[in-house]
Amino acid sequence: MIVNENGLLVEKDGLEQMASEGEALHGVGSSSTNAEAHLEMEESPIDFTNFQKADYVELAKELAKSDNYKRTDTLVKEMKPLYDAIRNGERKAALDRFQADGGIAEDFEFRADELDHQFDATLKLIRDKRQAHFKHLEDQKNASLHKKAEILEKLRTLVDGEDSPQAFHQFKELQKEWKNSGPVPMAHIKPMWANYNALVDRFYDHRNIYFELKELDRRKNLDAKKELCNRAEKLIEVTSIQEAVRELNELHNEFKHIGPVPTEEQEPLWQRFKAASDAVYVKRDAFVADLQQELTKNLALKEAIGEEVNAFGSYTSDRIKEWNEKTKAILELQKIWDAIGAVPRAKQKDINKKFWGSFKLFFHNKSAFFKKLDEERSKNLKLKEEIVAKAVALKESTDWDKTSNELKILQTQWKEVGPVPEKWRDKIYVQFKEACDFFFEQRRGLQKQADQEQEVNLTKKETIIRQLEELTANKAVTIADVQNLRSQFNGLGFVPKQSMASIKSRFTETVNKAIASIDNLSDHDKSQAALEIEISTLRDDPQSDRKLFQREQTIRKQIAKAENDIGVLENNLTFFERSKNASQMKEEYGNKIKEATAHLKELKKQLKMLQQPAETLAKTNS
Repeated sequence: MIVNENGLLVEKDGLEQMASEGEALHGVGSSSTNAEAHLEMEESPIDFTNFQKADYVELAKELAKSDNYKRTDTLVKEMKPLYDAIRNGERKAALDRFQADGGIAEDFEFRADELDHQFDATLKLIRDKRQAHFKHLEDQKNASLHKKAEILEKLRTLVDGEDSPQAFHQFKELQKEWKNSGPVPMAHIKPMWANYNALVDRFYDHRNIYFELKELDRRKNLDAKKELCNRAEKLIEVTSIQEAVRELNELHNEFKHIGPVPTEEQEPLWQRFKAASDAVYVKRDAFVADLQQELTKNLALKEAIGEEVNAFGSYTSDRIKEWNEKTKAILELQKIWDAIGAVPRAKQKDINKKFWGSFKLFFHNKSAFFKKLDEERSKNLKLKEEIVAKAVALKESTDWDKTSNELKILQTQWKEVGPVPEKWRDKIYVQFKEACDFFFEQRRGLQKQADQEQEVNLTKKETIIRQLEELTANKAVTIADVQNLRSQFNGLGFVPKQSMASIKSRFTETVNKAIASIDNLSDHDKSQAALEIEISTLRDDPQSDRKLFQREQTIRKQIAKAENDIGVLENNLTFFERSKNASQMKEEYGNKIKEATAHLKELKKQLKMLQQPAETLAKTNS
C-alpha cells in the first residue's frame, strides 16, 4: 500500500494508474485555480459619485437579497465608508448649527434619520445572512464528516466480515454513498481519504474469490472514464472558454471518484483524457493571453483618460456657464472610461483611485463653488427684500415727483443687485414690480385727469384768442379789453405740453396785433402797453420769479451794451469834431447817439417797470 500525492492509499496493481491520476489531478487543480483567477471577469465598478443616502440604502437592500457573498462583501466594504462620510458630514453640519445657535458641544446629541436606521439594519441583515450561510456550510461539512465516518465504520465491518455475494453489492453501495456524501472540513480531508482507500484496498485483497467481479467493476469504470474522455474531447468546441474550463474541472472531479480500470487501459486512457484537457488548456491560455493583451490596451487607454481627468481636479472658475461646460466634458470622459472595459487586476485599484479621485475632486470643487454662489444669492435675496419693503412703503404716496424719483432710484439699485436663488427669482420680482406698477398706475390716473383738464384749458384759451381777434378785426378793441382777456388767458391752468409754446405764441401775436390796431394810441403808448402786458403776463406765470429775474438780467445786459455803444460813439464823435471835412460823419454819429440814448432810456424804463411791485404796475395799467 502506498499513499499518493492526494493522500490516498491505493492498491499495488493500481499504483501507476492512481499515481498518474494523482499527478494529473494535482496539475489540473492548479491550472484550474489559475484559470479561474485569470478568467474571472471583473465586475463593473459602481460609481458612487452621485449617490445619496437613499441610493446607498436601496443598494444595501438589493445586496441583502443576493447570494453572491463575495461581491456583497466587496461592495459593503466600499460603500460603508462613503455612507459614513455623508452621515458624519450631516452630524458636523448639525453640530455647527447647534453651536451657532448658542449651544455647547458637550450638550449636542445627533439623532440619526430613518435612512440611517434602514442602512444600519440592512447591513446587519447582510452580516447575519452571511454568517448563517457559512455556518450552514460548516454544518453541512460536519454532517458530511459524520456521514463519512459512518460509511468508514460500515466498510470496516464489511471488510472484516465473511465473503458473500451480497458483500460486493453492499461495497458498491457504500462507494456511492461516499461519493455523494459531500465535502468535509479541510483538516479531515486527508485522513478520511486515507482510511477510505485503505479499506477499499483491503476489501479487494481479502476477497480474491470475487476477482471476476472486481474485473467486471473495472470494466464498468473503464466505460465510465471513456465517456468522460468523450465529453472532455467535445469541450474544445465549446464557444465560452470559461464554461469549458468549468465543465472540465467537474469532469476531473468525476474522473477522480470513479474507481480503478484494467491495468492495460490505465495509461492510454489517462493520456487520452489528459490530451483532451491539454487542448482546452491551450485554448484557455490563448484566451488568457488575448485577454491580457486587451486588458493592457485598456489600461493604456484608461491611463490617458485619467491624465485628462486629473486636470479637472484643479479647475476653478467664477462663471456658471464655464462650470457647466466643464461638467459636460468630464461626463463625456466618464462615458469613454466606462466603455473601455476591464484592466489587469493588479492595476485596477490604482487606476480607479486616480480617475475617481480627480473626478470626485472636480465635483467637490464645483459643489463648493455653487455653495458659495448660493450664499451670495441668499445675500442678494435679503437686499432685494429690503428694496421691495421700501417700494411697498412708497406705493401709496401722493407726493408724485419725489416718490417717482425714489422709486426710480430703487429700480436702479434693483438692477445693480445680483441674481437671487432660482426658486425666489420670479416671486421677489413680481412683488417689486407690483409695488412700482401700483404707484405709477395711480400717477398715470391723475396725469390722465390732468391731461383732460389741460385739453379744456387749451380750448378756452383758443376761445379767448378768437375773441381778441374778432375785436381787433372789428376795430373795437381797447387796452382794457386786452388786459381783461390777458387776465382770463393767464388765469387758466396748464395746456398740453405739445401745445404750450404755440398757444402762447399765438396769444402774444394776437395781443400785439390788437394793441397795434388801436388808432387813438401813439406808438409810444402802444409800446408801453405791450410792455406792461408782457410784464403782467410774466408775473402771472407759475415760474414768475425765475422768468422775471431772467428778463431783468437780459435788460441789464442790454443797458450795459447800450451804454458802452454810446461811449464808443461819443468817443468817435470827438475824433470827427477835430476834422474840418467830417460834417456828414458828425451828423451821422450824432443821430446814432440820439437813437442809442433813446433806446437806453427805454431799457431803463422797462427795468424800472420790472422792479415795480405788481400792485403799482396794476394801477399804472388801469
